[in-house]
Amino acid sequence: MTEPITPELFEHLVNLAALELSPNESEYLRKQLNNQLKAVNELASIPIDPNIPPASHGIPYPAEIRPPIREDEWQPSNFADSILAQAPQVEERYIIVPDIPHQDLE
Repeated sequence: MTEPITPELFEHLVNLAALELSPNESEYLRKQLNNQLKAVNELASIPIDPNIPPASHGIPYPAEIRPPIREDEWQPSNFADSILAQAPQVEERYIIVPDIPHQDLE
C-alpha cells in the first residue's frame, strides 16, 4: 500500500503551514502522520452495527451520578490590565490581532 502522505504532499503542507523543518524532522513527521492515518483507517474498517447509537465514551454516566450542568457566568479577572499590557497592540481594551496573509488553495 502506498503512503497517503507522499514526500511531495508533505512538503506542500509544510510550505502552507510556513514551517521550517530539517530533512530528518520532515521525514519523521511524515512517517508519524502516515502511521496515524493507518491507525484511523484500521479503526474505520471495524464493522459496527448501525443500530448502536453514537456515544462520547463507553462508560455509562447516568443522571443520578452526573453533576448538574453549571450555569455560565461571567467572572471578572484581576489580571486584565497586566494581560493587556503584554499585547503588542490594544484599542479600547481590545487586543488587535493582525491579519494573517493567505493564498487561495488550488
